[in-house]
Amino acid sequence: MKKVLTLAVAAALAGGTAMTQAYEAGDWILRLGATTVAPDADSDVVGDLGVTVDVDDNTQLGIIGTYMATEQFGIELLAATPFSHDIDVNEIDAKAGDTKHLPPTLSIQWYPRGGNSGWQPYVGVGVNYTYFFDESVASDLEGIVGKADLDLDDSFGLSASAGVDIPFGEHWAFNVGVWYIDIDTTAEVTLRDAGNAKVKFDVDIDPWVYNIGIAYKF
Repeated sequence: MKKVLTLAVAAALAGGTAMTQAYEAGDWILRLGATTVAPDADSDVVGDLGVTVDVDDNTQLGIIGTYMATEQFGIELLAATPFSHDIDVNEIDAKAGDTKHLPPTLSIQWYPRGGNSGWQPYVGVGVNYTYFFDESVASDLEGIVGKADLDLDDSFGLSASAGVDIPFGEHWAFNVGVWYIDIDTTAEVTLRDAGNAKVKFDVDIDPWVYNIGIAYKF
């Protein structure tokens, strides 16, 4: 990431502020890049097993659209191709399961340099909805508890974000962005070999989300 930022800053300084028009009311900005979800996970103890779980990182194609309502305020929608995460057991070297999710996040952003040419930093606050799907229990865990199914509740939560567009053309810019998202879910494991007994536990995923890519202003 440090190398990308250095190249972006060098390109912006070489071209000067005339390289891009100011962000104005009515502009659309499309950002595409490598978006990484890096959970800072914490879970309750899982039933009588006396273990907790962690959630691995994953990187997908980020598709981020922003509409400039005024020179300084924009409305952003963070979307991406589905993220896929392994769920690991903390106390032993074992995989508990895996899941996919989509985390659309709607934010209101403030651009302090809106209306001025050149680089465009921004900060925002918003709301996230995370939809979990394709959950499954890993063979490692089934070796301990027998055949089982996994279900994760969808999540609503708040988010905070910051980023910067560094121009390298009239419409093009490098983009670096970061979000912190409150994602909390309840996991339910159905033990099919134990009469469909159910084990529930809460998992705070609370990821940092990073994007490195390009932006295009329409």
